[in-house]
Amino acid sequence: MSEDFSMFSNRIKMETGDYYLSPEGFIVFTEQYHLKRGYCCKSGCKHCPYGFNKKTGAINSKK
Repeated sequence: MSEDFSMFSNRIKMETGDYYLSPEGFIVFTEQYHLKRGYCCKSGCKHCPYGFNKKTGAINSKK
């Protein structure tokens, strides 16, 4: 079976300022990283620049 794994080569390179470690040891992505990624994952991220509201499931435009 031939499987296509080419999508894994398109991962975003991590840079300084893309994330930080929380006191609990979790990786927290910053607004800089989310904007670089280019879309909302709809997970209710702490620094979501797209305005996703996890309670309503809607993206509210941020101005």
